[in-house]
Amino acid sequence: MRSIWNGAISFGLVSIPIKLVNATENRSVSFRQIHTEDGGRIRYRKVCELDGEEVPGAEIGKAYEEADGTMIPITDEDLAQLPLPTAKTIEIVAFVPASQIDPLQMDAAYYLAANGVPAAKPYTLLREALKRSERVAIAKFALRGRERLGMLRVVDDVIAMHGLLWPDEIRRPEGVAPETSVTVREAELDLADALMDTLGEVDIEELHDDYRSAVEELIAAKAEGALEVPAEPKKERGGQVIDLMAALESSVRAAREARGEEAGTAGEAGEAPASVTALSPRKKAPRAPAAPKETGGKKSTARTAGKKTTAASRKSTSKTTGKAAEKSTAKKTTAKKTTTKKATPRKRSA
Repeated sequence: MRSIWNGAISFGLVSIPIKLVNATENRSVSFRQIHTEDGGRIRYRKVCELDGEEVPGAEIGKAYEEADGTMIPITDEDLAQLPLPTAKTIEIVAFVPASQIDPLQMDAAYYLAANGVPAAKPYTLLREALKRSERVAIAKFALRGRERLGMLRVVDDVIAMHGLLWPDEIRRPEGVAPETSVTVREAELDLADALMDTLGEVDIEELHDDYRSAVEELIAAKAEGALEVPAEPKKERGGQVIDLMAALESSVRAAREARGEEAGTAGEAGEAPASVTALSPRKKAPRAPAAPKETGGKKSTARTAGKKTTAASRKSTSKTTGKAAEKSTAKKTTAKKTTTKKATPRKRSA
């Protein structure tokens, strides 16, 4: 692998000549911009905005732009005069547990290779010291015109260095967390744990970029003259979750089926399966049964029974009303007789 930087690791009074090599590569499929009318390449030209002339690279410098648009030219000689002790040195400043490094600080990754035979012994010493201490080294180094922060750790038999962002380059997550107050039930956590246990084990080497593979197949088909390339149906991913418990249960079931496990078995032998009973929805009050309709010209039993009951109640009411009327009439007749007797004057004796 081609080195991109040569220097030395400063480990106290020990200096280890090294070469810096990129540890990662970009495998994404890149495209060129073309003129859709004739397929010609579209290229960018660097033009001075004052005279409109194209400027060659040898005449292009750098400057700092102030808020009002004023340009302050900065030359390479100006930067070379600045005190930069890490210009060609990776200076180790501390050894700390790896847990103290926030993954948000992780940037580009590099391999450090011993540069020459004399560097093999101190290189191996630093590597084994890192292994035995189970710590990582924090260092400063300069690359591409600026001082950077790095973390050294052991990968197999090689010392790797991760570029780190400076602490003031990490933004605070203000206004990112949900502002709504949410309560999570224990049953939901149990299902989430079961889902994590099912999805938690994976061989990272088996993961690959499906989109890149599809783009490469598209390019190959176009190169062979295919006018239309059949598109695979898009899979629905995500969506609005209505019932969280049901979604978790379905996720656990699908994950276990994908791994060839039965829905009710545990992820590992000897473990009890996680079973959670979802809360049942509120039951509505039962509605009164509707009277059955007439069928085939015959009246239903319920309606017949209802009519009989109504008729019986009417007869009973009629009888009671008749008796009450008779008693009332008799009382009125008696009252009239009494009144007549009182109203008749008595005859005086002669």
